[in-house]
Amino acid sequence: MLSEGGRTLVTGWFSLLDGEATAGDVLAQRRVCDVLQARGIPHDVAWSPRFRPDGLALDAARPGDYERLIFVCGPLHGPQVAGLHERFAHCHRVAVGVSVIDPDDPAVTGFHGVLARDVADRAPTQDLSLRAPREPEVPVVGVVLTHGQQEYGGRRAHDEVAERITGWLAGTRCAPVMVETRLDSRDGRLCGTPAELLSVLGRLDAVVTDRLHGLVLALRVGVPPVAVDPVRGGAKVTAQARACGWPALVAADQVDERRLDAWLRWCLGRGREVAGMRRQWLGAASDAADELSWALGDAAREGRRAAGA
Repeated sequence: MLSEGGRTLVTGWFSLLDGEATAGDVLAQRRVCDVLQARGIPHDVAWSPRFRPDGLALDAARPGDYERLIFVCGPLHGPQVAGLHERFAHCHRVAVGVSVIDPDDPAVTGFHGVLARDVADRAPTQDLSLRAPREPEVPVVGVVLTHGQQEYGGRRAHDEVAERITGWLAGTRCAPVMVETRLDSRDGRLCGTPAELLSVLGRLDAVVTDRLHGLVLALRVGVPPVAVDPVRGGAKVTAQARACGWPALVAADQVDERRLDAWLRWCLGRGREVAGMRRQWLGAASDAADELSWALGDAAREGRRAAGA
């Protein structure tokens, strides 16, 4: 059991340069930090600079500043974990909420204590992420982008627009969900029917898109989209926003954080009501298919007239 006093360094795979930060790992870390804070134990969390460049990097943590090291979640294996025992040899080292694959692995045996979530011949324990502190929910925003459309030639700004959108989203407090409009009934990672795609869109709070169908299909299900036209000078996205009477439109040469922030706030507020009204209006509006029978009738009449000539 950890004694109070001294400073503790909290680590995990989210700390290792070649590791990764999963949602479960980070929630497990928060659960451990919650316990340490409740007991008044001062502690720091070491982060991989690839995930948290603004945080304390493991390489920058001075071993002499700590009396204890805790490794949280994930499997105990490999040289990166084993290396902690060498660098923090003077610390009391404990692993908690981890998977033990090989009990004789030096990455395992180097800890003074291992509180495993799963190990052979023992009953498993619940993952630490289940009791992590809860945080307020954030909006779920679908992201529908294209990198194609070569037909626009030199007017294309698709790659630049996509980069600006994704860079902006990285600093936005929302849960981005990448949505692909391309259907494939043989690929379980993609929707196989339009109904499946519409079901996904209908569960979102908003959409950010540079695709025509990202715009119109979001409106079809009453979800407000931030539409960005990726073609310089405007093309079909701009035209369709006008046809649908939708105001949340950004031109290719005007994509910046200020505009995107403003339109996303609007979509998550007033825009939801407007999108609901647009959904009803668009469902009753006429479109080109309504004129198809007349066009076909004219073609048939012209054909008969030509045949009788």
